[in-house]
Amino acid sequence: MQSRRTWALQWGASLAVAGFGSGWVRAASPERVSISVPGPGNLLFLPITLASKLGADRAEGLELDIRYVGGGPIAFRDMLERNTDFSAGGLAALALQRISGKPVQCVAPLTRVPAYTLLVRADLRQRVKTVADLSGRVIGVKGQAPGGRSTTQLFTEFVLAQSGVAVQRVNYVPVGQSYDSQHAALGSGTVDAIMGDEPFATRMVRDKVAYALADYHELRTTRTLLGGLFLNGHIATRDDVVSQRPDLVGRVVASIRRTLVWMEQHSAAEMIATLALDDAAERAALLEVLKLRKDIYSPDGRISSEQVASVQRFLRATELSPDSQRFELASMVNARWAGSAA
Repeated sequence: MQSRRTWALQWGASLAVAGFGSGWVRAASPERVSISVPGPGNLLFLPITLASKLGADRAEGLELDIRYVGGGPIAFRDMLERNTDFSAGGLAALALQRISGKPVQCVAPLTRVPAYTLLVRADLRQRVKTVADLSGRVIGVKGQAPGGRSTTQLFTEFVLAQSGVAVQRVNYVPVGQSYDSQHAALGSGTVDAIMGDEPFATRMVRDKVAYALADYHELRTTRTLLGGLFLNGHIATRDDVVSQRPDLVGRVVASIRRTLVWMEQHSAAEMIATLALDDAAERAALLEVLKLRKDIYSPDGRISSEQVASVQRFLRATELSPDSQRFELASMVNARWAGSAA
């Protein structure tokens, strides 16, 4: 079997023939397209920022207008209210929107693992040593909004249930999507734990504000816990955009696919250089994380049936209503532009 690196290089070469190569021609007068994204600085959604920095959007005649918000459900709401035409978030949370009747679709993947770190407040180290010890505690989650819980809350509930902790034994508090808000929530004692994001988690551990109780970035861990790789970070849009502007959806997806292939073929250091981050602490933490976790991203931007199946099982384990149990996730995952993978 070919190595992943060899396969990626051959895949990148085929994309180059199709116009996806690194010698991208930038449009002189790009069309501005808005996208709501949890952040800023969240590792899950790094490909969107990189697409803009690399010019992958302009190679498709677009200029991404990235609007950062406090979590996936808030990004979806922003899109549904037509403040933007696209959004990013967790796929499980998008499914809750669809189950509740919202006209949303996933059109491109970003990641293939949950990509969360379960952080616990530093002064609880001697009292919270396992996930089960979080029973009765306050846990910070992101992006609560009408129409459904965030993927971080769904995932926290799933992990707790796996350790025998009932949902009602934990209180959930919104903590925002920025490093400062999550740091403040832990540092002030407002929450006991956070299902956190990288590179924020690495920075908070380094600053001794928190310690990592569990990590959900490894491919092997994900397959063991969820029965397969897991489509979490993704690009979504509304049904009307798909029906009325399929060309626009295609170009947005193509810009993300260009970026994911570029990321697969370049080092963590090259990504950091492209981002040109001003904050030294943020830059150092992100470099450290990317050196270890670059494989969390889709290598080619295709939608994997393995990942969709994992999210389907996850939803049925966390959402017990009849509508959720009947819901077929594949009905809202549109691989027309991204393409499908096993």
